[in-house]
Amino acid sequence: MSKLILSSTAILLALAAPVAAQDLCGGAGGQWIGGTEAASDISTAEAYREQMALVLGGNAYVALFAVSEPTDIRIEAAGRGSGDPLIEVFDGTGGIIASDDDSGGGGAARTEMTLEPGSYCVNMKSFEDAPMTAFMRIGRQDQEPLTEGVTSEGGGSGTGPTSDCAGARPFGDLGTTNSASVDEVSHWSFTLTEPTGITVTANNDSADPTIAIFDAEANTIAENDDFDGLNSRITQPDPLPAGDYCIGVGALNDTSLPIAVTISIYDAAAELAALYARGDAAPPLDGSVAVTDLGVAASRSRQDVQVGNDVAWFSFDVTEASLLLIEAIAAGEGGDPWLVLYDDLGRKLSENDDGNDGLNSMITARLLAGTYIIGVRQVGEAQGFVRLVMERYVPAQ
Repeated sequence: MSKLILSSTAILLALAAPVAAQDLCGGAGGQWIGGTEAASDISTAEAYREQMALVLGGNAYVALFAVSEPTDIRIEAAGRGSGDPLIEVFDGTGGIIASDDDSGGGGAARTEMTLEPGSYCVNMKSFEDAPMTAFMRIGRQDQEPLTEGVTSEGGGSGTGPTSDCAGARPFGDLGTTNSASVDEVSHWSFTLTEPTGITVTANNDSADPTIAIFDAEANTIAENDDFDGLNSRITQPDPLPAGDYCIGVGALNDTSLPIAVTISIYDAAAELAALYARGDAAPPLDGSVAVTDLGVAASRSRQDVQVGNDVAWFSFDVTEASLLLIEAIAAGEGGDPWLVLYDDLGRKLSENDDGNDGLNSMITARLLAGTYIIGVRQVGEAQGFVRLVMERYVPAQ
């Protein structure tokens, strides 16, 4: 891994997540990676911009940056010691455009893409919600990288996608799925006859797939690793111009295992439903998504729910400032519950997987009077009942 060099204009030690620029990236908050908006324009920066952040528990650190002209960008995060950072990249409206866990090599995260002018956010958190100190670097692809990156050559037990699309196999109709190992097919070609937004997925946890989209000139449009568990996903809501494209596929674990690749036309309604199902966004309380109303939070309550990988949603009201303890406890063997808490405006307040009690989850939050939304689901292949427990405490009078 390359030596960690801190630019004097961009050194910052911060607790995740600082609050600034609340109107960007769907209100994600964060701070400019160069200190100011002007200094965070990666298109014109003389050097990469870098910050060192202390990420505590299940919180996240959010860095903001800008692009003033179409620019080939590299975003990286490298943890100190055993830190394992996960990054998610959002556009100015809060739409996710990339995510990665291990493409930097050795547990580091890395993604490269071409971005159009605008403001962007990078959300960095610990893969296992453990306290972590990590460096985040955002720069152009012609500037010094922070990480080594995974190997881009074929062979061996693992490989990342390459931009060499010569000999790519025609994919066929959009909306279909093709399955092949990286050893058999490392590139799929397709053509857009008109400007079209697309979604690309690559699935097989055992292979740990990673994917990238390239245009006819081998420019990287987007790439992803570990969007959903170890599976990968790229969403391009802004229409790509008509033309020829290529999907590069890699497997970080085993290149001999089949990977199911799907290329489909971007569907905004389906994407929104998927966000709700994963718990990455809170549903509206208008009846369009099933949300169980638990009423006013009592001093102690419990609710048993049978849940799988899709989030089950609950709402409740708090009538006065309170400290709330929420637990998701697996009923029976094999359960692995996950929790998330939002306010009624859809702002994420906290999430947790694997709290202090094995695979069970726990959130503690200080809440003002208002309406709140809880999401609970099972992780991985776990299924079955989860006991949702809430305990409310109020300040002594």
